Amino acid sequence: MYLNETTIEKNTVFEGRIVTVRSDKARLDDGTVVGRELVIHPGGVSVVPLTDEGEVIMVRQFRYAFMCPLLEIPAGKLEPGEDPEKAVLRELSEETGAACRELISLGVCYPSVAYLTEKIHLYLARGLDFGTAHPDEGEFLDVERIPLEKAVDMVLNGEIPDAKTQIALLKTWHLVTEKAAR
Repeated sequence: MYLNETTIEKNTVFEGRIVTVRSDKARLDDGTVVGRELVIHPGGVSVVPLTDEGEVIMVRQFRYAFMCPLLEIPAGKLEPGEDPEKAVLRELSEETGAACRELISLGVCYPSVAYLTEKIHLYLARGLDFGTAHPDEGEFLDVERIPLEKAVDMVLNGEIPDAKTQIALLKTWHLVTEKAAR
């Protein structure tokens, strides 16, 4: 069936603050040995903070990999062994100043399955109460409120290229419109 690969060698090429890069060798089901390059990432969380008025609290921040600011939902890296629900509540508070009364899992997203081990846990937060945002040191964000329908249109029009944001907004839209249709 050829749907399995067995790791036969792991070689760490680089260890950074956030990621580790490996160059592995794997044996395919037919006996062929191939090279596999991996970026090992601890995983992350992201959240769609949805107000009672139907607005999504989003953040715009500079993303060095693309050398421009991008509009995204609040998100962050998991610490080793950290519970995703606790992490997403931390990120929600840090980036938007919000706390929520309801947290709904939207599942897990694998952003790039060919070489990246990152898993992003997606959530919808409702029943928001706002305090003061307190981003991490060196984290600069503009917080924006965008109606959910407009945010979905922005995804469909290619104005929001970030994968986790696209997926979470579309899942949220489905949940909200499906519930309203009942």
